[in-house]
Amino acid sequence: MRVLVVEDERRMAAALQRGLQAEGFAVDLAHDGEQGLHQARQGDYDVVVLDIMLPRLSGYNVCKQLRAEDNWVPILMLSAKDGEYDMADGLDLGADDYLTKPFSYVVLVARLRALLRRDAGRRPAVLTAGDLSLDPARRRVQRGASAVELTPREFALLEYLLRRRDEVVSKAEILEHVWDTFDTDPNVVEVYVGYLRRKIDAPFRRNALQTVRGAGYRLAGDGG
Repeated sequence: MRVLVVEDERRMAAALQRGLQAEGFAVDLAHDGEQGLHQARQGDYDVVVLDIMLPRLSGYNVCKQLRAEDNWVPILMLSAKDGEYDMADGLDLGADDYLTKPFSYVVLVARLRALLRRDAGRRPAVLTAGDLSLDPARRRVQRGASAVELTPREFALLEYLLRRRDEVVSKAEILEHVWDTFDTDPNVVEVYVGYLRRKIDAPFRRNALQTVRGAGYRLAGDGG
């Protein structure tokens, strides 16, 4: 899933980016509040990690402006302030969660995944298509009773396609959400789709992951 990290401390921002990428997230960075607000408005993000003490525009104001514009992207606030009133201010302005520094990286990832699951209608805890299932929290994929082993990139690709099951998604959309940049050769998507088919379809004589010529790919909601 695609994450925007708004953090002015560049070493921490880079560490968060590396860690989240290792978990299969696509991560963009912004280093001040104005840049973060602009990117959150323009980008199709699944979640925003937002520091409070930012140059040019505070995290409080970024959150306040996004909510005033009816932008309800999930926001997890990070802050060195651990007072109960600071936390209450962030949540009252529309943040979905609040984590104080220093924090456990394991807890941060768990909370981000919880935010992605919170809307049970769009983000169920376990994603399914027929007998194909993916559990983001446990990093587990199954076809019926059979476990399927995937690399982190294959897992991220399947997660995105399952969240958009029965929809046609273009290579550009996949690059934006599963990779970190549009600059990657779009053919890499085709390569990874091939890898994924050989693991989730071919051994089970299924055809869940379908090519829609000239448009992109579709994961059949019935599991193929």
